[in-house]
Amino acid sequence: MIPLKDMITPVQDSTTIHTSLKEALEIMKQNGWNLLPVTDEGDKLVGVFTRSSLYRMIMDKRDLETSIEEYIKKKVSTLPITATYEEVEGIVRTSRVGTGVVVDHGERVMGLFTKTDMVLSLLKATNTLKEQLETVLTHSTIGVMMTDEFERVIYSNERVCKMLGISTSELHSAELLTVLPEIGQAIKHTDTIQPIKLDRLKAVLTMISYQNERNRVGHIFLFQDLSEVESIAQELESVKSLKLSLQTAIDHAYDGIMMTDEKQCIQMVSPSLLELFQMEQKNILFKKADNVFPQFQLSKVYESETAEVSDFKEINGIKYIVHRIPILQDGKVVGAIGKIMYRQLNEVSELFKKLQKAENKANYYHSQYQKAESAKFTWDHIISKDPYMEKLKKSAVKAAKGRSTILIRGESGTGKELFAHAVHNSSARKEGKFVVVNCAAIPEDLLESEFFGYEDGAFTGARNKGKVGKFDLANGGTLFLDEIGDMSLNLQAKLLRVLQEREFYRVGGTKRIQVDVRIIAATNRNLEEMVKEGTFREDLYYRLNVISFHIPPLRDRVGDIHLLIGKMLTELNAALNTSITGMEPQASAILETYQWPGNVRELRNVLERAMTFAEHGRVQLEDLPEYMVGVRREKYIPTYLPEEKMAESAERNAIENALEKTKGNKAKAARILGISRSGLYEKIKKYQLI
Repeated sequence: MIPLKDMITPVQDSTTIHTSLKEALEIMKQNGWNLLPVTDEGDKLVGVFTRSSLYRMIMDKRDLETSIEEYIKKKVSTLPITATYEEVEGIVRTSRVGTGVVVDHGERVMGLFTKTDMVLSLLKATNTLKEQLETVLTHSTIGVMMTDEFERVIYSNERVCKMLGISTSELHSAELLTVLPEIGQAIKHTDTIQPIKLDRLKAVLTMISYQNERNRVGHIFLFQDLSEVESIAQELESVKSLKLSLQTAIDHAYDGIMMTDEKQCIQMVSPSLLELFQMEQKNILFKKADNVFPQFQLSKVYESETAEVSDFKEINGIKYIVHRIPILQDGKVVGAIGKIMYRQLNEVSELFKKLQKAENKANYYHSQYQKAESAKFTWDHIISKDPYMEKLKKSAVKAAKGRSTILIRGESGTGKELFAHAVHNSSARKEGKFVVVNCAAIPEDLLESEFFGYEDGAFTGARNKGKVGKFDLANGGTLFLDEIGDMSLNLQAKLLRVLQEREFYRVGGTKRIQVDVRIIAATNRNLEEMVKEGTFREDLYYRLNVISFHIPPLRDRVGDIHLLIGKMLTELNAALNTSITGMEPQASAILETYQWPGNVRELRNVLERAMTFAEHGRVQLEDLPEYMVGVRREKYIPTYLPEEKMAESAERNAIENALEKTKGNKAKAARILGISRSGLYEKIKKYQLI
């Protein structure tokens, strides 16, 4: 009900014993009050000045400026602000006073309370309650109709009007017998009737009697729409049918199945599960799943809300796995299913192993294919502290961002291919393929088909379905042409067309193939001399030489030798399964003063050989190749020769020693020197060695 503080009239003006008759009269007139609460300096109530007090002062002919102190009524009935509605109602019923003073627990005046205040508050509350009730009845799914003592309709909501097919205006004041003649006789003999079915309305009717203010009996009728009840009943039947179907499926399930509710209690269990664990249904139904089957750990899915499969478990020598499945409704777990798979699990396991083995094999081949056509190295793999090399790397990083052709020059073994890998990996094409073609390693008659591929039946012995060329493979990526100086003039012309037109024809084909390929070329040959001699096309040279980088030989960056040795020792220990911790000072001195005609590649080969033969945990002088130590070293590092002649002499002597050691086998000699076979041929030609 309404609290007292919401029904009182607040007192704004303060009245004390010193207030004059004139001031009291003005306050009472302005507010329309019958009394004034009189307070002390602390706002505590000391009495009241009533209308009768006012009359007595006038009758005593007191001056308007006279204090009201002598006429204050000090015996006052008060109401506490915390009084309940029932307490206030009891006081109002028995009190002869029309106005009461409301105080707090400290006797401070909070306001005035009159019977009029209570009536207005109750009227306001009644109207609010009436509006709320009408809102409820208007939107109710139950039809409501009310009659007076004369059986005339005095209220009806929209629902009952729709059910009866009568408008609100027609139903109001209508006779009940004309609206519902089938129940007119029933209400004459009883105040209430049991719910009856009305076929005409498809509803169930309930009647309640009431007494009005004249103690006359009226009736309230409640109509429950049967169509809603029938819909609920049909839904219930569907649920019962679904449960029966589900129970039948569980009973005949091949594997064990258990179902729990939102409280993790077992609701259904299949006979096959009971058979496996040798249990009876009556002993596990409606019990906590984790208490009965703790090994299933079904409670996990209530927390994770994700289906999961357990590891292999075993009972009585029979292996099984548990598939835990949450049942979700509106994003909340309302139950779970535990599926226990154990029948023919061994066969399934074997099939799974075979499938996994096949997948692993396929993944391996796929990864190998990906590796074959992808760049493996980045700038971090190029180890150097030489200022020129650092500057070269920074320039190459900038060049990598564009799409211009790059020409990498340098002696064999300086790391030209490593540079090409790093350029690709720092370019916008790094997600594309990186295809390598060694122009010196492929026979001349096959180089064109390797580049451009060939169509079906292009020549005798070709594949039935043709072959895709390197340009096709590198489409959208980078094509690295190593040893570009060894390419024939005929193929140089075709390569020039691809670089200019970005298109080509397959061998034996007539269809024009469009490609988007970035070219990175590398060579250890003097292309300018070759252009003068007519063995390399001048127009191709300028097409390739857009951006050129020259990688210095290892002898020009002696400071990197020690750095490279440390890095290679770590890598080779892992590859050779050795445990070499370092090098003896004599061996280290030889390596740092040697001219390295085979550059970094030769350094790696020498270290690999030395680490293989090392027996003392550190590389000794005797572990190095013979041509690098002893008397022979004097042959190729004469102190009286200029620096260029010293390098050539050292390179020539190293080649002679390698050929002598391998008895003229150029492939073995190239491996010892750490250079390519084509590079060895060039140097033999250069030094006129037979």
